[in-house]
Amino acid sequence: MLTQTKTKTSKFDATKYQGLDRNTLIRIYRLMFLSRRLDDREIQLKRQNKIYFQISGAGHEAVLVAAGLVLKPAYDWFFPHYRDRALMLALGVTPYEMMLEGVGAKDDPASGGRQMPSHWGHQKLNVVSRSSPTGTQFLHAVGSAEASLYYAKFPKAFEQARKSPLGETVAYKPDDVTYVSAGDGTTSEGEFYEALNTASMESLPVLFHIEDNGYAISVPVERQTPGGNISKLVANYPQMHIEECDGTEPLESYAAMKRAAEHCRARKGPALVHSHVIRPYSHSLSDDEKLYRCEAEREQESRRDPLPKYGLFLVREGILEESELNALEAEVEREVAEATDRALGAELPSKDSIYQWVYSPDLDPRGKQFETEPKYQGAPKTMVEMVSATLLDEMQTDDRIVVFGEDVADCSREDSLSLVKGKGGVFKATSGLQRKFGYARVFNTPLAEANIVGRAGGMALRGLKPVPEIQFFDYIWPAMMQLRNEIAVLRWRSAGHFKAPIVVRVAIGGYLTGGAIYHSQCGEVTFTHVPGLRVVMPSTALDVCGLLRTAIRSDDPVLFLEHKHLYRQPYNRSQYPGADFTIPFGKARVVREGTDVSIITYGAVVHRAEVAAAELSRDAGISVEIIDLRSLSPYDWDAIAATVRKTSRVIVAYEDTLSWGYGAEIAARIADELFEELDAPIRRVAATDTFCAYQPKLEDAILPQTEDLVRAVRDLAAF
Repeated sequence: MLTQTKTKTSKFDATKYQGLDRNTLIRIYRLMFLSRRLDDREIQLKRQNKIYFQISGAGHEAVLVAAGLVLKPAYDWFFPHYRDRALMLALGVTPYEMMLEGVGAKDDPASGGRQMPSHWGHQKLNVVSRSSPTGTQFLHAVGSAEASLYYAKFPKAFEQARKSPLGETVAYKPDDVTYVSAGDGTTSEGEFYEALNTASMESLPVLFHIEDNGYAISVPVERQTPGGNISKLVANYPQMHIEECDGTEPLESYAAMKRAAEHCRARKGPALVHSHVIRPYSHSLSDDEKLYRCEAEREQESRRDPLPKYGLFLVREGILEESELNALEAEVEREVAEATDRALGAELPSKDSIYQWVYSPDLDPRGKQFETEPKYQGAPKTMVEMVSATLLDEMQTDDRIVVFGEDVADCSREDSLSLVKGKGGVFKATSGLQRKFGYARVFNTPLAEANIVGRAGGMALRGLKPVPEIQFFDYIWPAMMQLRNEIAVLRWRSAGHFKAPIVVRVAIGGYLTGGAIYHSQCGEVTFTHVPGLRVVMPSTALDVCGLLRTAIRSDDPVLFLEHKHLYRQPYNRSQYPGADFTIPFGKARVVREGTDVSIITYGAVVHRAEVAAAELSRDAGISVEIIDLRSLSPYDWDAIAATVRKTSRVIVAYEDTLSWGYGAEIAARIADELFEELDAPIRRVAATDTFCAYQPKLEDAILPQTEDLVRAVRDLAAF
């Protein structure tokens, strides 16, 4: 900050400058210059191999400082672009903290050395950790804005969120704004349009900022956006206030940002600021723009550089003398040098720190507090009925829980609710919940899986407990980016400052007689491979209740897989075990005791193993032990080791394809750690390495059946 400004003798007229006083006008230049010099110093350090990556905000400084003047740190919420250095400085991130990012220091407030520099994050300022995938942040911003409106309606939810782990960071203000920014190239991402769709439809206080420097690395805007102008392209979104400005002009940018923010604060809906900026440096130090931009174009763009333009403006307007400008710049140079020297000597993270914050340090879902006894009541329920009953109980005690997805509500048009029976999910798993809790807590979403999961992530990092539904596992893949690169990694990449403990319910599996390729998929191994994500797959109604409640009460993101074939089977029903019944994650169930051969399995194969074991006992006198893992990540290694030591013959059975399937990891670990306990090779029984067919005879041939298990047990017992 400028500590002393020479008093001018001429009368200052703030009305000429959007109402900004002299010191603020000078501060704008100081922040812009500081941002540029930090970029320059990082470039120098990268070339000296003292830092390892650099991407600059050069050319974007004017509009970003303007945004920083309009918006409020630790009040509004920020999901920034990697070029938003000047905004971060305006909000209060220090040059030293930025340099700590560059060297990957232990005390880097953004990530503790886990992320590249310019991947901004600052818990105290409400700057949410950003990732490298561009565009994913739009949906988090939408979820964040939804959380603000939700807390206004449900103050008890806010109180409950404040008492949860990391609750001291939970905050909202009645007129807060969620800011989210990206470059022009990112507007080609589907999640941008999904975010606009929801923000407009729900009238959310999201300020979208598109920083249009004309290029997405080497691809020019006319090859990204029809007509080359994103604000004109999206002009017809209802309730969307749109501003287009020259982002190299601070005062014009300030006026545009102010109008946009006022629209959001007044709860009139979202706003979009489309700023035209420049990119005087290459995309990053890994790029050379001379390979695709001609000299004439680069020279023409340089005339719009906001830094020299605004400095000249201050001198011409008599706001600063040239000597004062030079003194200010020299002061900034000293500040950058000092910050650099301090950061280069900063302590680095320890090697052991890599294991911190993969999962919640505050609440372990494997813990003894989740070991409870059932208190049975009422008539037996099917698995799908148990889902609804468990959600109902949890929602009654925790106002933070919101349930949403495609078709999960009873009726979107609430005026018609009393006239219809209600949908409540394609499998009826959420039937009646909207009638009980209202549409604010149980609602339908657009048909967009990334939207569902991304919004849930934004809500969760603000303290809510979303339980979204993906209607079919077969269609989860559009949400894969959100699940793998955002939800699962948020806690780790932010060094424990942010988290997103959502519970994603998903109907999975085959054995449907006609489900075919796109309604019978498994693929759980894709998600058990992801650190930070818990994955469970119950096979009985009792386990659905206990594991779902644990999932909701835990502090980690959970993928809760519900097998469609098991939803209404009579053999896995259970009475309701009570509103406090929980089952720890990572605790297998011994389905059947045995002495000769062990079958380790889960999901719909459990019952097939039971039928096979009964047949083998009756016809061949072979005693089969069955272990239902039910929790896939974490899994119960102790139970696996115990059964291997007991029988010395092991089959790992699962519904997914044989090659590269979940059972391969179990088999590999048994071979690695328990080889001496084995009296026969480990055998896997699984689906063929094809897809699931529509014709029932083909489906039977593809998926593992009882007879496949019987044959495998007989072979193994005879080995």
